[in-house]
Amino acid sequence: MANPYPPLTDTPALTPLLLRGALLSPFKRPRADAEFPRTRLVLPGARVDLAKLAAYERVCGFPTGDDALPITYPHVLGFPLAMRLMSCRAFPLPLLGLVHTSVEITRHTAVPATGEYELTVYVDELAPHRRGTEATVTTEMRAGGALVWESRSTYLARHRTEAQPPAAAEKPEPLPTVAEWRLGEDVGRRYGAASGDRNPIHLHPLTARLFGFPRAIAHGMWTAARCLAAHGTPERALVRAEFRAPVLLPGTVEYAALDDRFALRDATGRVHVEGFVRPAVA
Repeated sequence: MANPYPPLTDTPALTPLLLRGALLSPFKRPRADAEFPRTRLVLPGARVDLAKLAAYERVCGFPTGDDALPITYPHVLGFPLAMRLMSCRAFPLPLLGLVHTSVEITRHTAVPATGEYELTVYVDELAPHRRGTEATVTTEMRAGGALVWESRSTYLARHRTEAQPPAAAEKPEPLPTVAEWRLGEDVGRRYGAASGDRNPIHLHPLTARLFGFPRAIAHGMWTAARCLAAHGTPERALVRAEFRAPVLLPGTVEYAALDDRFALRDATGRVHVEGFVRPAVA
């Protein structure tokens, strides 16, 4: 089906979108049955800034100079388009307080860093959640018309709801610890500079306190990327990460992994991130 909206001519600037979303947030009343924008934002001719890519690889722990993009990097390219949708007046969930709860990525083939791509981003659905309403945002990357990478991210707006909590699932055995990582206070600023995501909760203790955090917290996508850099991924890969609890900066975390599963937790066993890496089905 043809997209009725004209393609974008450039990547949207993130800071004005964050400000717009913050200003509109108090006027939004989230609910799962609300209307949401059906816009499909398309950005043709997207290219990678190799200097920013190198900074991203360093802060996330990926090897620098590889021909192919890290599996999480297309999220960075598509994030400004997602923010444009989530900060607009028609999006029913308030941007302030919106929590990134999960990401699922399918890489269909290696994605060269020097390629030219078309990005498409759209809100796929709203769904009730036991803690509020959750939006699913889909990002697709194409090269020469072929789908090479796609993701689905869920974002939660907390509010009172009648949704029932799911039945308690049997917890799997904790994964063995592979490494201990000491995270510096500047991780959020370094990742923000590389990715463009300069949300104040990630940058400084003072700005994080304005949103109820005792210290700055790491970006969820940084924690996922750091785990995937350590775990490794096949060329054709399906990965999923669930963001369970924020990582305070500075801090110390344990990276745990076994077979296709990975997790990031603190010394008490509290899980911050958990997920899996599997070969993608053709």
